[in-house]
Amino acid sequence: MPIRIDFFAITILLGVVQGLLLGGLLLTGQRAKSVANRMMGWKMLAFSAAILEVFLCYTNYQFQTLWADNFAEPTNFLLALLPFFFVYARLHGRLPHSYGWHLAPFIFWCIYSVFWQHQPLDYKYNSYLDAWHPDLPFRDVSLWHSEDPLHIREHVNDFTLVSILLYIGLSLREIIRSFRQNQLNFFTLTPTPPLTPLRNLTLLSCLFPLVFIGVKLTFEEDLGDYLLGSWITFYVYVTSYLVVSHSSLFQVESTDSEPKKKYEKSSLSEDHGTLILQKLQQLLETEKPYTDNDFTLPKLAQRLSVSQHHLSQVLNDRLQQSFFDWLAYHRVEEAKRLLADPGLSHLKIDEIAERVGYNSTSAFHTAFKRNTGNTPAQFRNQA
Repeated sequence: MPIRIDFFAITILLGVVQGLLLGGLLLTGQRAKSVANRMMGWKMLAFSAAILEVFLCYTNYQFQTLWADNFAEPTNFLLALLPFFFVYARLHGRLPHSYGWHLAPFIFWCIYSVFWQHQPLDYKYNSYLDAWHPDLPFRDVSLWHSEDPLHIREHVNDFTLVSILLYIGLSLREIIRSFRQNQLNFFTLTPTPPLTPLRNLTLLSCLFPLVFIGVKLTFEEDLGDYLLGSWITFYVYVTSYLVVSHSSLFQVESTDSEPKKKYEKSSLSEDHGTLILQKLQQLLETEKPYTDNDFTLPKLAQRLSVSQHHLSQVLNDRLQQSFFDWLAYHRVEEAKRLLADPGLSHLKIDEIAERVGYNSTSAFHTAFKRNTGNTPAQFRNQA
């Protein structure tokens, strides 16, 4: 068959390249120290592998690389799992407990794929024709062994859809909980990194199962997978945009010029920024506003009589913190003071959490562990 290069082929190939570049970016240097970055980096590589297979099949390059037929099929079980790991790690600073069990379907499918990977090239030729060119004549082939001893491979699309729906649902649950813990409306339009970019990225992921179902119901076998590849390419580029525009989401290390680029159109002068920082320091010395359980960026800006945008810029430029990082830091510092006070040893951990502004004890534990490396109970015992 002749090589087919058209709009979809170029689109998918660009997605492969961009995914490889972004994956490499997030898995190297200082960025790789963040577990959330590593999860997103591995996801980009998994996406690149999945859409590279689509590119080879759609363009007919697969005839020249028969050995690679269906090489990326196990990544089906990572397409929503790794985004869930990313969301969880970005919100909690770690992966879920017993996260290895979540990888079991992927590991099993990698092992099970040996049954169809270790077959003659004529088998792989027929497999490719069956999925992409069913009108062409098949070859006679003698299998070396059964390619699907458990008779489950025909249900791989069903398994993939279940995995996608499950982990998108878990991602949304974690994000909704975080919005509630911070007393924010899930549908707020006010930029609140990292929650709003996480929400937007996950909501975009919700379109994938709809596209997946539509393609599989419309086309036989894999004939419509070029549409899935194009959609995934679009997702990769949206993710790349978020890396550039929301550095706090991916915790990419910054240079001195990066904050200036982010706020290069801001009207905040150097002197006014210094004044805002002084007012913030004075507020912290005279009051403890962060102990209010419904404290938000707009409320802090109102207390200081400054705009939210300028306040956010000061926190990012001068303190290298988002509002939520700043809030968690001061709440944890206050909690450390209370936990180390012998006169307050009678207070329970949940009472300490409430005193420093947390409605949720679990959110308090997460923030405390992220900032100190210890649980509140461990810190109290050491103190």
